[in-house]
Amino acid sequence: MSTMLFPVGRIQRTATGFQGHLSRDLEHEADAVWAMLTDAAALAQWLAPGSIQPQPGGAVRIDFADSGTVIDSAVTAFEPGRVLEYSWSSGDQPQRPLRWELHPRGGGTRLELFVEIPAGEDVAKACAGFEGHLEMLATALEGVPTRFPFDLFVQTRKAYAEQVARLG
Repeated sequence: MSTMLFPVGRIQRTATGFQGHLSRDLEHEADAVWAMLTDAAALAQWLAPGSIQPQPGGAVRIDFADSGTVIDSAVTAFEPGRVLEYSWSSGDQPQRPLRWELHPRGGGTRLELFVEIPAGEDVAKACAGFEGHLEMLATALEGVPTRFPFDLFVQTRKAYAEQVARLG
């Protein structure tokens, strides 16, 4: 039995579905982590090719060419170096807000991610996907290119599915 690299985040029910709360303690200053979230060249290293206009109302476009998914939304919260929020959706799809929060800690940063998933969608799959991308972000901060960690995705998806089952 393999062990998890990170503790799995928490899922809770909301009025419209579920919210996942994932976090990472990173050994990098908040400015470096912020650049990973907002710089187009950095996004391509851990998430997918895209761009985020760094301002409230700014355009967000992220293209997951492999899956055919394109995120086309707008920044809904923006506090430079601290908070970035946008919807993980396009067009008439349900809103799926993502909220990234950075909390400096010593010489590092705690990165917290809040993922809103509408009722009827696979919250375990969504949260496990973000666990994989957070792992890729941590690796990219070290300057090491990496592929999506599918084994981590499979492990965390199972753990998240168990959490959802306990919620009833």
